[in-house]
Order: sequence, then C-alpha cells, then structure tokens
Amino acid sequence: MVAGAFMIALLVMVMANILGRIFGFYLRGADAYAGYCMAGASFFALAYALCHGDHIRVTLLLHHLKPAARRAAELWCLGAASFLSGVFAFYSVKMVWWSYTYHDISQANDATPLWIPELAMAIGTTVLFAAFVEEFVHVARGGKPSFESAAAQTQHTE
Repeated sequence: MVAGAFMIALLVMVMANILGRIFGFYLRGADAYAGYCMAGASFFALAYALCHGDHIRVTLLLHHLKPAARRAAELWCLGAASFLSGVFAFYSVKMVWWSYTYHDISQANDATPLWIPELAMAIGTTVLFAAFVEEFVHVARGGKPSFESAAAQTQHTE
C-alpha cells in the first residue's frame, strides 16, 4: 500500500509538471519529488514482490537438479541474497544517518534534506532483508520457497 501511495504521488508530481507547462506556472522541485516518489515506490515494493513470487528468478538449472541438490541450491541462493540485501540495508541506513548528521540537502532547487527521501530506500531495503531472512528460515525448516507456492496458487485460481 505504501508503494502504491508513492506511485500515486509520482503521478501527481508528473501531472503538476505537465499542467505547469501548459498553464505557465512552475512548481519548484516537482521533478526531484517525482524521483523521490519513484525510488520510494520501488524500494517499498521489493519485499512484497519477493513474498508473492514476483521477483525474476532463473530456475532453469534448479528444475534439473535432484530434490536434495535443489534444496541446497535454494538455501545457498537465499543465504547469498540475505547477506547481500543485509549489506545493502546496512549501507542504506548508514547513508540516511550521514545525510541527517551532516545536514545534506538536495542539489535540486527544492533544497530538501536528503535524509527524508533516502529514508524510503533504507526502510525498503531493511524490510527486503527481513523478507529474505524469513524465506531462508522457511526453506531451511523444510518449507517450499514462496515463488513455488505463489505459482501453485496462481495455477489453482486460473
């Protein structure tokens, strides 16, 4: 829902720019805010997409493995994804902290404190990290990966 709200805000910013050009007014910082909204929509949607099997996965190799090897490969991939998303989340939070500490502001003409739009990325990557860890634990306990469950549910509803 948060990602959807950012998408609506992005639409509002783009429409404001278009209307400004048509009617001759300038909405200061609208293009920068549109970029912030796009980033917010992207990062807040990552964990949801993972949990519903919507991330792009290359399963060509996995389908040809025996069940034990396939499970090991899944765990390795989820472990690597958990580690990498954890590193990304750590540095995203660190970037927000440094922007806040040093009072970094946008170089656009809106002069927004950068920690505010960066917060969407930090929260989104942290939630993605939590989702990967949850998926790793779920598969390690013997459960099916969420992309398989989502695919089975989609086929069942069709």
